[in-house]
Amino acid sequence: MAFADAQQISGLKEALATRDLIGQAKGILMEHYKITDQQAFLLLTRASSRTTTKLRAVAEHLTTTGNLPGLRDTALHLATPYSVGER
Repeated sequence: MAFADAQQISGLKEALATRDLIGQAKGILMEHYKITDQQAFLLLTRASSRTTTKLRAVAEHLTTTGNLPGLRDTALHLATPYSVGER
């Protein structure tokens, strides 16, 4: 039972760390492209999908290198105000 509790606590800590990392990545995109948090999340999920990489790994790559893999050609198009929710 103690082992199961330890695993659950470890999983919760990992989830919080992942949430923070994705939040940092969204912040970088929001500042760079002057976009909303929803648009930034869209860019992250598109990069994740196009590179078949987990969202956490994409966010980590962005926060450590400053580059968003898989979206260099479309990032500015996706970041326009009309691109989220209106298409």
